[in-house]
Amino acid sequence: MRFRVDTRPEPSLRRTADLVFRRAKVAVFVDGCFWHSCPIHRTRPRANGGFWSAKLERTIARDRETTEALEAAGWLVLRFWEHEDPEEVADRIRDAVLSRR
Repeated sequence: MRFRVDTRPEPSLRRTADLVFRRAKVAVFVDGCFWHSCPIHRTRPRANGGFWSAKLERTIARDRETTEALEAAGWLVLRFWEHEDPEEVADRIRDAVLSRR
């Protein structure tokens, strides 16, 4: 299975995915718990709380926009949290890519 790392799935979209399977049109994002506000491990800094709250909310909105734009262009978007089991994630990615060939 051929893939690219840290590249734009769509050249016109100024967003990069962690893994891109071009032939299958599968874009994979591995989101960090802090930066993407994981519902299990999310924390918000106490110092400068207003700034951080707004910044993290923008990240969530950007993730949503990215997913919607890629799906509209025919991509399957897979998002995983950094704490997920790597073997399980790899199996899910493989299954998704193979199902779209």
